[in-house]
Formats: sequence, C-alpha cells, structure tokens
Amino acid sequence: MNQQSVVIIGSGLAGYAVARELRKLNAEIPITMLSADHGGFYSKPMLSNALATGKTPASLLNSDVVQMSSQLNITIRPYTRVNTIDQSGGAVFLENGENLSYGRLVLAVGADPIRLPLSGDAVDEVLSVNDFDDYRRFRDALDGKKEIAILGAGLIGCEFANDLAVAGYQVHVIDINSRPLGRLLPEEGGKFLQDKLTAVGIRFHLSTKIQRIERTGSGYRLVFDENRTVEADLVLSAVGLRSRTKLAEAAGIHVNRGVITNRYLQTQNTNIFALGDCAEVEGKVLPFVMPITHAARALAATVTGTPTAVHYPPMPVLVKTPACPSVVSPPDPAVIGEWQIEANQDGIKALFQDMTGNLHGFALLGAATKEKNAITSRLLPVLA
Repeated sequence: MNQQSVVIIGSGLAGYAVARELRKLNAEIPITMLSADHGGFYSKPMLSNALATGKTPASLLNSDVVQMSSQLNITIRPYTRVNTIDQSGGAVFLENGENLSYGRLVLAVGADPIRLPLSGDAVDEVLSVNDFDDYRRFRDALDGKKEIAILGAGLIGCEFANDLAVAGYQVHVIDINSRPLGRLLPEEGGKFLQDKLTAVGIRFHLSTKIQRIERTGSGYRLVFDENRTVEADLVLSAVGLRSRTKLAEAAGIHVNRGVITNRYLQTQNTNIFALGDCAEVEGKVLPFVMPITHAARALAATVTGTPTAVHYPPMPVLVKTPACPSVVSPPDPAVIGEWQIEANQDGIKALFQDMTGNLHGFALLGAATKEKNAITSRLLPVLA
C-alpha cells in the first residue's frame, strides 16, 4: 500500500469526520475505512430523540456504505474487524486473516456502554443503545411495550426518558445519584430538570442502588436496596461509556482512560492517531460531537503535511430534553470553585467560577438558555 495511505478504523462520527476533512485537503490520498458494522453514515445524537420527531430507524440512516464510498472517494469495508495492529510493520491484521498496510493509522473506534455488575436471571436481556444497530433492536423491542425502565439519569438516560415519555410510554429512571445529570448540574439545576421531566410523566427513583433484575411473566422486576421494586416491560441501560482501548493496548500503544495522544492527536507512534470517544487528548476524554469536529480538522492537516495542534474552544453541550431545554458546559473537575445560582420558576442560570472570579463552566435551563451565546463568549478555552 502507498506509504501516504490512511487507514481509519471506525465508521462513526469520528471516522467519517476525519475522512471528510482529509478529502477537503487532498483529493488523491488513498483512504480505507474499516467498519465493524454496516458502514453507513447516521447521526448518533439523533437516536435519543427519534421517537418524538417521528423518525423510523431506517430514516435515520443518512447514506449507506455505497453512497459514502462514492461521496468521499474512499474504500469502505463493512463488517470488517481488526484483530491486531503491527506497529513496527505498519499493518493491521483482520479477523479474516488478511493484513492491510498503512502509512498513517487513525483509531476512531469509539466507546463501549458500561454494564452495571448486577445479578438476576434477566441481566443479559438489558438493552443498551450505542449505535444504529443497537437502536434498531431497541425500537423492535419497544413494540407492544408500555413500561420502560432506564438505568442511569445522565445525559443519555434523560434524553431517552423524555423521548419515550412524549411518545406515550410510562418511564422509570433509576440512578444512585440524588439528582439527574448529577455530574453536569449543580443541585438546583438537577432539581429543576427533575421537576420538568416529572411533569411529563417520568418517574424518578434516585439515591437508589439496583441489586438485581428478574424475569416475570412477560417482563422484568427490578429489585432495589431495601427490597423495593419496579416492574417494567423493557430495561434500557444508560449508565455511561468507557473508551475502547483494548486494540491499542494490545499493540503496545499507551492508554489510560482512553488512547493517549498529544495535541496533534498522535499516540507515542507518530504514524498512529486517535480521536473521538476512544481518545484521551492531553488528559481529557471528551465524548461529545464538537471535540470530534475540532480534532478531525487538526488531524487531517497534520496527516497531509501541515502539523496542527488541536485547539478546543468553549464547547457547550445541548441536552435534548424538550420538556426542559438545557445547555451545559461542565467545569474541569480539577478546578477549585463554586456555583453561583440565579433561579426562578422559568429557569436556572448557574455559573461556575474559580476563587478569582474566572468563569470555568455553566448550566442554563429553561428560559435561561437564551443567554448561551453571551455566557459562552466569557468562558476560557477547554484546551488553548
């Protein structure tokens, strides 16, 4: 294979973002994308509000693998898994026994859903939604169901809960934390969000530890601490994601919470790059869309001959809960500071400031979301 060739492992938002940016800069460089699934393009963030918008799973697939290959002039190999990476030989070895050489390798392999260590005879029947195929299975499983239990009151759990409730399902949300979005919102913000979601019929079971999940006649019984229970027709786990690092680690590439890279998205091997949910850039794992966009541009420039360090400006996250419009920019946990709260019946404005008054994060809920642009302009960059 051409020494300038690029092999991208992964066909999610990160993989396709890199392919697009590379094509903008170089129309000729050979690009091969290896996809463990169908290889088509879809917007993963759209999965958690597709019911309310009347979208079927099929309508969420923007372009299939043939269309994407033609649009970007790249080779896409669907249902192709990589077993190992040979750093010294500059090749990847595929599950089918084939090996594929590369000039530059891009790891865009994403993250896996975290599974709670639960007991019970129905644990293996708990669903997660992490990709298009997962979502299609979830929608099939919803047919004829009424009561849905969601494990986790984080970003994805709350978005799915809102979507299901608006679509007419009875939704239970279970979380060990005392408020929804506990890692993103101050206490007042979490309470405001909970009240708004409760108003559309969502039932929260907070400060609650789930012990086991058992089959009943046609559904499931979730058993909490102190033997409290909830019954549901379907159980969806949304307790977070963990970067996929096993492939890189097995190849001797340094990993921590993610695949470790420098500001140029390079691992310790300067011909191997990582971005997206699998990457840890300068100690930061940022599983959101905007960091992918910035990383893909920088990575593509570096690969095509213009070394470019990634810069992360303020990147607020829109929470897709129509019952309570929200936008958050969580502060770095290492920053010492406190929340300054302004609250009324219409919304919450929460600003996280350090001891000298610098703004490091915010949470805007309800009517306060109209201040997003003005407040974002005051934020320090995530990675200058």
